[in-house]
Amino acid sequence: MFTGIILATGQVASVTPSGGDVVIRIDCPTLKPEQFAEGESIAVSGVCLTALDIDASGFSADVSRETLDVTTLGDWRAGSRVNLEPSLAIGDRLGGHLVTGHTDGVATLASRSDDARSIRLRFTAPETLLPFIAKKGSVAVAGVSLTVNEADQTGFEVNIIPHTANETTLGDLKIGDRVNIEVDLIARYAQRLMGFAPDAGLTEAYLVESGFSRSTRRQGEKG
Repeated sequence: MFTGIILATGQVASVTPSGGDVVIRIDCPTLKPEQFAEGESIAVSGVCLTALDIDASGFSADVSRETLDVTTLGDWRAGSRVNLEPSLAIGDRLGGHLVTGHTDGVATLASRSDDARSIRLRFTAPETLLPFIAKKGSVAVAGVSLTVNEADQTGFEVNIIPHTANETTLGDLKIGDRVNIEVDLIARYAQRLMGFAPDAGLTEAYLVESGFSRSTRRQGEKG
């Protein structure tokens, strides 16, 4: 589990084919990777990877065909910059929102404009993911926890402050660039729950059947 608060950026050192999959080597000395245990999870631009062959300069990760097909990892080459976040430890601050590192899809930067000292970024996203992205909700873009400024039928818009632009890869984005996105975890499960309700919606009858009756509500209020 992650929070979308990036602790460092790294650089892809190599992408090596291996038995139909690939092994990616990430250079990230500022993250002090030698402090992490072999097999620990690290979010790399929003994708949860298992860190292997760890040393003071970085780590390697096995990447499956599935991950290559549904994320931007297949686009990475030596020299590509990536955002890095180690997994959340119990007791850590939750500064962003709950992020799993399980990428839902890929969005494309459609426009970029300055807004005072900040930058407005508009992304187009797969139609299947747009119902999960709401104004003032949260979305992870390339692993970065962001608040959605606007959302419509074709995409969404976010605003990044100078710190985010400088400390992550988002400030480098150009129109047409692709990024990994992960929708809000709660929205994902809410949609799944609604799929089991009659007519794919929550009705009073469904809530009563599930134990949320008016009498239960009143008893709870009295208690």
